[in-house]
Amino acid sequence: MAGRGVECLWKRHVIEELKQRDRVQRQAFEEIIHQYNRLLERSDFQAVLSERLHTEKYEQQNRQDLSPGVDGGRSDSLQQEMAQMRIKHQEELTELHKKRGELAQSVIELNNQIQQKDKEIQSNEAKMLDFQQQISHLEGECRELRNCLSDLERANQTLRDEYDALQITFGALEEKLRKTTEDNQELVSRWMAEKAQEANKLNAENEKDCKRRQAKLQKELADAAKEPLPIDPDDDIEVLPEDAGKGTGETSPSRQLSRTPSLSDSVQPGFIPSDSRRRRSVNSFGTSPEPTEVPSPCTDVRVPSTALHIFDAHDGEVNAVRFGPGSRLLATGGMDRRVKLWEVISGHCEPKGVLTGSNAGITSVDFDSAGSYLLAASNDFASRIWTVDDLRLRHTLTGHSGKVLSARFLLDNARIVSGSYDRTLKLWDLRSKVCMKTVFAGSSCNDIVCTEQCVMSGHFDKKIRFWDIRAESIVCELELLGRVTSLDLNHDRTELLACSRDDLVKIIDLRCNAVRQTFSAQGFKCGSDFTRVTFSPDGSFVAAGSSDGVLYVWNVLTGKLEKTLDKGHSSTINSVSWSPSGAYVASVEKGSKAVLWSDM
Repeated sequence: MAGRGVECLWKRHVIEELKQRDRVQRQAFEEIIHQYNRLLERSDFQAVLSERLHTEKYEQQNRQDLSPGVDGGRSDSLQQEMAQMRIKHQEELTELHKKRGELAQSVIELNNQIQQKDKEIQSNEAKMLDFQQQISHLEGECRELRNCLSDLERANQTLRDEYDALQITFGALEEKLRKTTEDNQELVSRWMAEKAQEANKLNAENEKDCKRRQAKLQKELADAAKEPLPIDPDDDIEVLPEDAGKGTGETSPSRQLSRTPSLSDSVQPGFIPSDSRRRRSVNSFGTSPEPTEVPSPCTDVRVPSTALHIFDAHDGEVNAVRFGPGSRLLATGGMDRRVKLWEVISGHCEPKGVLTGSNAGITSVDFDSAGSYLLAASNDFASRIWTVDDLRLRHTLTGHSGKVLSARFLLDNARIVSGSYDRTLKLWDLRSKVCMKTVFAGSSCNDIVCTEQCVMSGHFDKKIRFWDIRAESIVCELELLGRVTSLDLNHDRTELLACSRDDLVKIIDLRCNAVRQTFSAQGFKCGSDFTRVTFSPDGSFVAAGSSDGVLYVWNVLTGKLEKTLDKGHSSTINSVSWSPSGAYVASVEKGSKAVLWSDM
């Protein structure tokens, strides 16, 4: 009804405008037409008058011809008057003809204008029809858009209701989790208190028993001293009176009860003693795996100075590089969806094998502590594990909803942690091949490093987050001046190396969670959000690649730039890895090349 009312209004408006235009144009030409009609009547009157004069003249001439002698002087005067009248009428007739021609020309021009106006009216009517069609079409589109808008509003309301319901459910689950955690802590505290009480009771009983046995033994020794007994030859024990006092102190069967550990005795996540050489961690099933031997730090670290071997590693951009634990094996990952293994022999990298199975580009690679397995993160939202010996794909871990940008083995080699563009971190158990925990970080995770019970993640929002694996909570956060692109730990796991998009490389002391050292250089620029930097095996040097293809090496002890290597790469360096032996440094670029560096 509203559409019909609007249509009637604009039609009525168009009719009123046409009538107004007709009135205006008719008033402009009405006077001209009236004058033209008067001129026509006047010209007709003049024509009749001239006919009448001509007739009278003709009759008068006839009369003169009939009576030529009568009134001669009088006829001359009449002839003159008639001649003057004829001249006058002729002039008036000429003038009338002239005005008639002008008026005819005006009529022609007005007719042309009328025809032109008629054409304009026709074109305007055609345009009006087109506009009417467009208006009807647009009205139909408006109706469709209104219907679509109403559908979207209903869907939005449904989603809002679902979100509110999920939020309520999440709040309830969070409250339940909090209560469960509190109950767990209370139970642990009660259990610890009961264990302490039992230990105290056992110690008290042991002391009582010890005192009772000592008193009994002293009494027996005193009786034996007073009344000597015959010695049994079958007795294996001979008690000498002079040693009785000493024996009472040495042979008392006292048992030492080991101190029951408390929650305050647990090691702070992320801070591992530097002198520990063998580490044992407990997995989620409560079993204790074999201890992982941590190799001693390398003492023969060589600062690279020469590009020993430059080779084409992949068909396209190379994103990741990592040395194996033995320094003889090198792994690279690229956008060609492959991980390639290289064997370092006499300063050259020889192809050893290709690991396939990924459906998108590789973003990071990592070896386990024994060098038997290789872990790779991929842009196809998954992480994969291969065995190094037979190059077979063993596990494919899917569950992220975005690109997996980093994945690392934990120290027990039975679990891995992956960080993704979907702003989550996932903890995977390789025994059951399932995701044990998912933690929402709030920002895209670019890199990860791990200790026994702590995961450190670098994010797009310029923050480094420290996660306690057991509690699924953030221990602390540290914000830098740029997006965090890379993380690396020194051998003692007391210092964290971080690279960010503000073109700075920082060393963070994990014992106080503060930036201890900052490295920069003229010309050094972080090339991407995924540029990887590395510590040397002994933690004395830091290596990082720049966007102009130059490799920079800083001395941690002096804080100064140690070496600049610019003869190897022709494009941005994406990743750098230092071999555990300290002899080689490998770097890869956005092109297809990889470079093996050393001081030879």
